[in-house]
Amino acid sequence: MLVNLHVKNFALIDEADVDFGSGLNILTGETGAGKSILIDSVNAALGSRLKADVIGRDGDSAFIELLFSIDSPEKKQALKELDVDTDFDSIILSRRIVNGKSIHKINDETVTAAKVRAAAELLIDIHGQHEHQSLTHKKKQLEILDRYAGNEALLEEVSGKYHEFKKREEALAAFSADEESRRRELDFLKYEVRELETAAVTEGEKEELSDTFRRYRNSARLAASVSELMQELADCNDSVSDRMDRAVKAARDACSYDGSLNGLLESLQTAEDLVSDIYREAEDYARSLRYDPEDYNRISDRLDEINHLEQKYGSGYEALQGALQKRKDRIDELENFDERSEQAKAELAEAEEALKLACEELHRRRAEAAPGLTEAISGTLRDLNFLDTRFMIDLRELPEYTANGRDEVTFVISLNPGEPLRALSEVASGGELSRIMLGIKAVLSDRDETPTLIFDEIDAGISGRTAQLVSQKLNVIARHAQVICITHLPQIAAMADVHFCIEKTAMKDRTITSVTRLDEEASVTELARLLGGARITGRVVENAREMKELAERVKAETAKDPQDRLSS
Repeated sequence: MLVNLHVKNFALIDEADVDFGSGLNILTGETGAGKSILIDSVNAALGSRLKADVIGRDGDSAFIELLFSIDSPEKKQALKELDVDTDFDSIILSRRIVNGKSIHKINDETVTAAKVRAAAELLIDIHGQHEHQSLTHKKKQLEILDRYAGNEALLEEVSGKYHEFKKREEALAAFSADEESRRRELDFLKYEVRELETAAVTEGEKEELSDTFRRYRNSARLAASVSELMQELADCNDSVSDRMDRAVKAARDACSYDGSLNGLLESLQTAEDLVSDIYREAEDYARSLRYDPEDYNRISDRLDEINHLEQKYGSGYEALQGALQKRKDRIDELENFDERSEQAKAELAEAEEALKLACEELHRRRAEAAPGLTEAISGTLRDLNFLDTRFMIDLRELPEYTANGRDEVTFVISLNPGEPLRALSEVASGGELSRIMLGIKAVLSDRDETPTLIFDEIDAGISGRTAQLVSQKLNVIARHAQVICITHLPQIAAMADVHFCIEKTAMKDRTITSVTRLDEEASVTELARLLGGARITGRVVENAREMKELAERVKAETAKDPQDRLSS
């Protein structure tokens, strides 16, 4: 779950540390206090795109850090596969924004935004207006049905068989050319094979020839440099050899008076021998230097030939060998066209049959799960005050295979008596979609493996009894996962397990947003503010306290059996 959010100099937030708890975390505050900024900061840490003005006035950078606790072995394994360390049962995702550029880190290791997003998908699910709208997409609806049916492993199997099927399709397509085209391709391939085999490039040949070519091309400069080296060592009046010889004689003379200098004498004699060895090695190298114009031209021509081949077939010995083998394999296919074509057809038919069987099994499981999901969603919609709503799942088989099988799912709904069933995308408003998404999350709450859910704009367009029912659904979900919810409705805020108040304060020439965790009494006071507005009377406070007590009774009942659907 999300343990801590640290924000510094992000928009109106000067600096904030928020320690979230388990269960239902509620954030309330006046309109414009900066509630959405807090969610924006979480999104920013998770790799979302940023607006231009996210850096506050306190410095030239902004910083957001999220601390997650990880207690699920499956999550740890999934994160490990992303090369994320979870040895300490927690991970830290952070982002620093400086001059329009971002630095993302996981556990203090700099990573790409893509890797942060991949890790975040395992840890947190944020539901705002965009996510509610995704509910109208058929792909999302199919995903919901599969999650309800527990089809994850079967989906992976279908996807693998689908990609094998497409691979076999492509292989068979290579045999579709007519006889004349095959003949032309075969002739050209044989020409390329002859070219590569005649060249007979050996491993390391280019590197060895390049070294020799470089020596030839620089032979005059090499000879001059080695000659100068030899002169400095021994071929001049004050050479290193002469000076070493004089130093050895001086040391030998000194040793005749003081035996403690014998070690110095031995070192000088070793150095004199080393200088002599270097001179002889340089002398041998100088004798080996030669310039053969014919050999130089031969090497130059051979390098040109190898470079020409690499431009056509790929750079390096391994690439040339791979190109040769690929062409030999294709020649074999073309020369045994009928046999290979029949083999490709058989392999495609085998792959298609395996895919067909897997898709049929997936369709069967979807068809079996659809009525149960329909009834569960219908029930939870009634709980959310969709009293005269009819809901159905339209499951149809497609003519073509996909990586997700051959099914298409459409959620159809009638929100009022007498209205025909129509696609969800055609009839539901934004507020209705948010409630429907909440209901679906409640249905899937014990199957959803995401440990933290954030709901923004969940209370759009609702009030009164509907708000009370929404709060109860949030409570159901919070029995299985950590829920963080922004709201302006007291009915929802009363259900909080942990309650935060977000306030905007004017200080001199600047405005800052702060976040405070409320105790029980402060939470009642905040509920009274939500109920009474500017004037909070004693009766309003008592109403707020009663609302809080009622919420506690609901939570106690839910804790006894969180799977029970709350009655409407």
